[in-house]
Amino acid sequence: MIEPTDVILIRHGETDWNRAMRFQGQTDVPLNETGMAQAQRLVARVAGEAVDHVFSSDLRRALQTAQPAAARLGLALATDSGLREQCFGIAEGLTSAEIRERHPDDWARWTSFQADQAFEGGESTRQFHRRSVDTLRRLASAHAGGRLLVVTHGGVLDMIFRAARALSLDGPRMAEIPNAGFNRVRVAAGGAIEIQAWADVAHLEGLPSQPVYDQTRLAREAAELHASDLRPGLPG
Repeated sequence: MIEPTDVILIRHGETDWNRAMRFQGQTDVPLNETGMAQAQRLVARVAGEAVDHVFSSDLRRALQTAQPAAARLGLALATDSGLREQCFGIAEGLTSAEIRERHPDDWARWTSFQADQAFEGGESTRQFHRRSVDTLRRLASAHAGGRLLVVTHGGVLDMIFRAARALSLDGPRMAEIPNAGFNRVRVAAGGAIEIQAWADVAHLEGLPSQPVYDQTRLAREAAELHASDLRPGLPG
């Protein structure tokens, strides 16, 4: 009988683009001072964990988060490009207000939160979901029965959360996904994903409060804006 694989999933620490609420995607943004502090808090958090292998997205913000933890555990750090954030194409580096102003049609499509919509040059949610979940299952299968530490991105964690809870790929994010949060899942031999703990931030107590990427608010604002655009003008 093939044993399940236990996986600790970590979102990378904070970056300046997180703080400014800019779409990062696959742009290689480093951690800021708060993110570096979060990465150090993770060192203490994982110190007592039994971990066999450490994996990270190959983007710098994930690597900078994973490296101190891997060193504390005395394990080599392997990278996997399948753990990268969703590609946002023309939206990368921009805030929501900037995208709305420069690319209004793309923004309208994106904020419909439909699985097959994507920014120009980017990945759709469906494509991203397949990549994210396939990568987790591949790593789990290659190390069946093992215990993995995986440092990745907020979007990847959203896709894994949806897969575990059998949630639709349509609609805004429903999971809380803090920077440097601590999450546990178990991946069965057949690929089923079970969430055992989610969004544990006890180790980050006393650090600055985090920016919150609220897709539900974005969807609501987009709907209100669309409704106002459709309203007939007042008589002059």
